Amino acid sequence: MMKTIFALVLLMISATAWAQLPAADAIPTSKGDLKVQPLNHATLALTWNGKTIYADPYGGAKTFTGIATPDLIIISDIHGDHFDPATLDTLDLAKAIIVAPQAVIDKMSDKLKAKAVAIGNGQTISKLDISITAVPMYNLPESAESRHTKGRGNGYVLKFGDKSVYISGDTSGVPEMRALKNIDAAFVCMNLPYTMDINEAASAVLEFKPKIVYPYHYRGQNGFSDTEAFKKLVNAGDAKIDVRLRDWYSVK
Repeated sequence: MMKTIFALVLLMISATAWAQLPAADAIPTSKGDLKVQPLNHATLALTWNGKTIYADPYGGAKTFTGIATPDLIIISDIHGDHFDPATLDTLDLAKAIIVAPQAVIDKMSDKLKAKAVAIGNGQTISKLDISITAVPMYNLPESAESRHTKGRGNGYVLKFGDKSVYISGDTSGVPEMRALKNIDAAFVCMNLPYTMDINEAASAVLEFKPKIVYPYHYRGQNGFSDTEAFKKLVNAGDAKIDVRLRDWYSVK
C-alpha cells in the first residue's frame, strides 16, 4: 500500500513539473512534425523523426522532466548558462552525440569529450540525418575584451527535412545573422548587457525574415526584456513574421 502511495506521489510531482512547461509547438516538415519545447533561458528540446535534440542543456535534471533522453546535444558557448557540466552529468547520455565548439570541448571531462564532435564557424556537418551549420555569434563592436568574441562560440542552423531552424546563441545582430536566408524558425536572444536589446534584435529579424521567431534568452542584468514590445517592433515592420512568445522561465 505504501509503495503504491509513494508511486502516486512521484507521479503527481512529475506531472506538476511537466505542467509548468509551455506547450510544445509543432512545425510541419517533409519528414513529419518538428516538435519545439521551450525549457529554460537558452535551453530547448526539439523532437523530430524519432530523435530528441537538446540545445544548451542547463538548470539541472528537473528542466527535462517528461522529455525523452537526448540523441543529439548542441552547445553554443563556454558560459555556464550554455555549457553546464553539472546538468550534463545528471542526464542519460548513453546514446547522445554532443556537437560543440572546440572551446567548449576543451573544458569537458574525458567522459564528455568521448561523445563530442567539434564544429567551427562556417562549418557544416550531418548527424542523425540533421544538417548542422555553425554560424558566428559574437558581440559588437568587436573587442578582445568582449563577453563573446568572434570564433569562440557558435549559433546553429539545423536542417530538419525541408525546414531550417536557427538558434542564435549569445550574439549581437551581426552581419552573419542578418545574411541568413530561408529560415523557417529562429530562436533569437535579447538581454543586455550580454547580447542585444529588443530594437537590435528586431532590426536583425527584419533583415533575415524568418517565418517564425521565438524570442528566448531574454533574462538580462536588469530583469526580463520586453518581448511584447519586440513582437510589436517586428510586426510593425513585417506583419507576416509569426512572433511566438513563450515562457522560458517557468522551470524553477
